[in-house]
Formats: sequence, structure tokens, C-alpha cells
Amino acid sequence: MIQVRGLTVKFDTLTVLDNVDLAIQRGEVLGILGPGGAGKSVLIKLVCALLRPTSGTVFIAGEDVHALNSQALARVRTQIGMLFQNYALFDFMTVFQNVAFPLQQSGQFSETEMRTRVLARLEQVGLLHAQALYPNELSGGMKKRVSLARATITEAPILLYDDPTAGLDPVTSSKIFDLVRALHRPNETTTVVISHDVDRLRGVCDRFALLYHGTVLFQGTLKEAMESDHPIVHTFFTGEGDGESL
Repeated sequence: MIQVRGLTVKFDTLTVLDNVDLAIQRGEVLGILGPGGAGKSVLIKLVCALLRPTSGTVFIAGEDVHALNSQALARVRTQIGMLFQNYALFDFMTVFQNVAFPLQQSGQFSETEMRTRVLARLEQVGLLHAQALYPNELSGGMKKRVSLARATITEAPILLYDDPTAGLDPVTSSKIFDLVRALHRPNETTTVVISHDVDRLRGVCDRFALLYHGTVLFQGTLKEAMESDHPIVHTFFTGEGDGESL
């Protein structure tokens, strides 16, 4: 479904990603882990062509997204739902309007269809009561749930979550991951979740990739990660070791 090939990103003299290869299969949930500054958020923005690489490319369903013209890229992006780390909500729109925005942009839904779908999704994320509120009236956890509802409202076949629990307390984080799990449609949705929280991802992801200093140190299942003899991989997934390698 998604093939990342030889991605390198440099900002002046800083190499953020260094020849990254990654395969994401249709219908799976892939967790991308790594310490801060490993290049996780940059990678996910490259997947939907919000950034351009220094070299390498990304293929989605066989199409090189960095070689597409603006019209073709817009078409591909309709197949992607994204939750941004900083919410990216429109301050001048209510919760209802924010969630409805992707449906309006698609031009494929009547007002009645949009209202029905938005209200159903708001109920699913526990925010039906907040539909008339504005982002500045919401807590951080509520903003994340609005972002999650908006990212999934079109039922796009690809979902990208950029650190969906950043800055949230443990209880709220658990609820967010429960929603990520509930909104994934096996065999239909390809989901990528960026996080540093190994424990939360255990119950959500089919496979994992570990980014470290801009390179992929590991791709595979949790069992394979736990059995890895690579010291950094072993320490990151098990919590065992002195941590000096991290």
C-alpha cells in the first residue's frame, strides 16, 4: 500500500532522515517509534507530500506521490486522513464545522448526509455535547478527539496519526488509543501511528518500525522486537538495559 524508498531529508547541514526504506501493508496498523528528534513527524509528512525529500520517494498504491502534479496529488490526498500533533483545528469553526470540513471539501455529500455522519462520529468520540463549542473552549484531550473525528470522517483508506497522545495525561491517552483501535477497519484501513509510547502501541499495532537518528533500525512484529539482539532495539521495546545506548 505504502512504499518508502531511499528517503533522505536534509535541512542545511542537518540530516533528518538518511536513506529510509519502509513498507506498510494494506490493512495493517504500523507503529513508528523513536526518541525525540528521530525524524518521525518528518517521515509522516513526507508520506502525504506535505514536505519534499532531498532524495528518494514515496509510493502510495503504486503512485510516486512526489512526482504527481497538483491535481493528481489532491486526488491522492483524498485517500488520506491525518491527525496532526498540534491539532490543526480551525479556530473560527465550531467542533461540528471542523469535523464536517473534509466532507464539504469532497463535494460528495448532501447537507443531510454530512450532518448524519458528523453527529455519529462525534457521538463515537464522546463529543456530541460539544458540537457547538470552539477550539479555544476545549481541553487538550477534547481537541485531540475532534482531530481524530475529523481525520476519520471521510473513512479514507489511509490514516496517519502524528503522536496522537502528545501532552495528554495517562487516562486521556488510553482513551485516545482505544478510539484509534475502534476506528481502524481491518483489511480496509491502512493505519500509521507515530508515538514514543511503546506500552500504548502494543495493543494497537500489527507491526512496528523504530527510527533512530534518521535511520530505520528495526521493522517487524512485537515478538521479533522483543527477541532482537540489537541493543538499542532491545532496550527500546523491553525497557531493559542501562539506557546509555539511547
